[in-house]
Amino acid sequence: MKVITRVKELLDEHSIEGYLAGGTVRDAVMGRESDDIDIVVGASPLDIGRDFASGLNGKFIPLDEANDIVRVALYDEAPLHIDLAKMRGGITEDLALRDFTIDAMAVSLNDIPNLNSNIIDPFGGRNDIKSRVVRSISEDSFKQDPARLLRAVRLAAEFGFTLDAETLAQIERDHMLIAQISAERVRDELCRIIAAPKAVEWLRLLDELGLLMVIFPELANTRDAEQPKEHYWDVLQHSFETVAAIEFLLHIEGSKYFSNDILSLSPWSLALKEYFEEEVAGGRQRVILLKLVGLLHDIAKPQTRVFEESGRMRFFGHSQEGAGVVRGIMERLKFSAREREMACGMVEHHLRPGQLARDNELPTRHAIYRYFRDTGDIAIDTIFLNLADHLAARGPMIEYDKWREHADTLRYVIEERFKVDSVTKPQKLIDGNDIIDKYGMTPGPEIGRLLEAVREAQSSGEVTTKEEALLLVQRLICS
Repeated sequence: MKVITRVKELLDEHSIEGYLAGGTVRDAVMGRESDDIDIVVGASPLDIGRDFASGLNGKFIPLDEANDIVRVALYDEAPLHIDLAKMRGGITEDLALRDFTIDAMAVSLNDIPNLNSNIIDPFGGRNDIKSRVVRSISEDSFKQDPARLLRAVRLAAEFGFTLDAETLAQIERDHMLIAQISAERVRDELCRIIAAPKAVEWLRLLDELGLLMVIFPELANTRDAEQPKEHYWDVLQHSFETVAAIEFLLHIEGSKYFSNDILSLSPWSLALKEYFEEEVAGGRQRVILLKLVGLLHDIAKPQTRVFEESGRMRFFGHSQEGAGVVRGIMERLKFSAREREMACGMVEHHLRPGQLARDNELPTRHAIYRYFRDTGDIAIDTIFLNLADHLAARGPMIEYDKWREHADTLRYVIEERFKVDSVTKPQKLIDGNDIIDKYGMTPGPEIGRLLEAVREAQSSGEVTTKEEALLLVQRLICS
């Protein structure tokens, strides 16, 4: 209110009309906190924005010069954004050009103290909030801005709303327009949909409306793609189910994939919860990236399917080929370099956690070391992808004893990772200078190979002292 009051004072100094509008009013009606303030003004924000930024001790940022929209970013206390847009005609005319009824409400800055009793609401936004419905304002809403095709689903996902029937029909009719918007806008809306609880329901809706295959044409061949008898679903449905299983394993509120008995066997801890809440890039957390990879992890299965002489269906190399396909997708959607590498790594290695141990045996220290060495930053993520993949493959055919064995194995691997004296992070016994000084070698790749051999020997307990490490190096040099 302090900031809004100061904005009103600045507008009054220039005799400019101003209204709170859009998401700010919607969130206030819903009782939600907001760190953005949307204001429409009866003047050009590009002309007055710098003076406003100065008056508010904020930073001036032109957002959309073509549509005369600017941002004033405040950092004095909690970060706060004030977006100023030029009013198109009168306030009612401006609201009529917006996307959805719940976003087409406004309040004059003169009426702020009595916000709820002075809302300008020409399209019934408050009633739709009460009914928990996302409804487009006009027949041409999605043609005016195709990004609204995804935004409609995103708002419903974030608020737990439904989309009204006419809006759904409009999206289905106009779904191909999504190809016209920038990759960054697609990425951002898609990731917010995936971040929402029960993301698989919204991904299925995107598919029903035709949007999913425009965003991910590489997924088209997975529809109705047959799998071996061990699988309950075809490749596409299995991919959807993997997303649901990830939410189940990560204890995301509202997810209910299998029974609590199944869930209780899988690894979980406060440390893991915090791990998946870590930001990777652009405000996107590990959990979002993991759910996205869950959708895409088997994307190369159709083109790698072969039949052995016995008639058995196999998918040789689908993980490696899939990683290449996913790299192309991540680049097209402008994900960060780190996100691209993490996604490709998870797809490439998603089968590996299930191959760490032989039947009824725990993985060796050597196998655990090599797994964490090769997977690095995505080791834990890949384990959970593998667990979800297991659940989503069997579905209702899940065998409790096999799941328990699989979950016990991977819980053990994760516990080894979090130990203080972890096998995955052996204490350094020697370095390159020790090898050079002792054996007269010159710096180069061979030094790195020898040090890695020492670390592997440490992981299995074969080497525990500096002297033993140097003896191992000597044997390797002489072999």
